[in-house]
Amino acid sequence: MLKDDELLAAVEADWRSAPLSAPRRAMLEYAVKLTHRPGDMAVTDVEALRANGFSDRDVLDIVEVTAYYAYVNRIADGLGVPTEDWIPE
Repeated sequence: MLKDDELLAAVEADWRSAPLSAPRRAMLEYAVKLTHRPGDMAVTDVEALRANGFSDRDVLDIVEVTAYYAYVNRIADGLGVPTEDWIPE
């Protein structure tokens, strides 16, 4: 989907130092915060996404995808599903 192998490699290595656009960086910062510190989320976090050009629908999509991955990973972890061989530690 990204259609940029160099950017993909940079994001996989360390997205924080990858040459991302401001909107992509804001989206990832939001998703990381929602994943690691959901209780700290505030309206200012949504406003930061809006300031980077995201619509309310975009914000909803970001939240739903982030929450879905957290949910699925917890289901897999809770059931003891082993990690795929291709996923790095």
